[in-house]
Amino acid sequence: MGWYDALEAGELTVRPSVEAAKRFEVSIDRMSVSASAGTPLAEVLAAVEKSTADVIVLRYPARETTWFAALASGPRQAVVADTVVYWALPVGKGRRPAPLAGFTARTEESADDVLVDDVVADIFGDSGNHYCANPVFDRARALAGRQDWARRRIADAGAVVLRGPDRRVLALAAIDRQRSWTEIELAGVVPAEQGRGRYGHLLAAIEDHCTTRRLVVSTQAHHTGIQRVWARYGFEPVHNLLTVHLVAAS
Repeated sequence: MGWYDALEAGELTVRPSVEAAKRFEVSIDRMSVSASAGTPLAEVLAAVEKSTADVIVLRYPARETTWFAALASGPRQAVVADTVVYWALPVGKGRRPAPLAGFTARTEESADDVLVDDVVADIFGDSGNHYCANPVFDRARALAGRQDWARRRIADAGAVVLRGPDRRVLALAAIDRQRSWTEIELAGVVPAEQGRGRYGHLLAAIEDHCTTRRLVVSTQAHHTGIQRVWARYGFEPVHNLLTVHLVAAS
């Protein structure tokens, strides 16, 4: 879930997940409560009762520790799917790695689809995402959906691409530029270059391309390795939310 929906939306948001419904062949509603919404549990429960979707993907601040018991006591099966952690960095404050001779980074209008698929599979293939917590959803379709989203996102908005001296792509990122923040929606290093500090150089390239005050990013809480990288670079955690799937009785 993007930064706005997670932290700044002023009210409970409910929308059908059309693409995911086609992919998994079940109807899906997405509900989210942002950090600043102040939505009471009663309003969430009313929205859940109103939904006719096979599955509701509900995300709400993890600080609401009493909500899950109320959700689980309703008529739908409640599945804890993941916890997402949001991090932020004031642009210009990153602890950048020393420049490397011959490395270049720029925004490119497109990226090879096979390369994008490989990077997405490497990032999400083993650990999965919230869909993988629920047997209603097929794991392979979940990964394919993420790859399809990444290809379309980069085709629409381009990518920040890090290349080595031989012009090979070493890392790439898809970003979303808003008025006051830039969100890293996807960032990864190609498998052959991992463990060599390339991710820090990718972050520096993204920061160079920012025209906003903040750089923001999120991941599932169990991805501790990448969060250590963010912390070393200067990011700080600012919010977390819980993802719960509410499955209608068959």
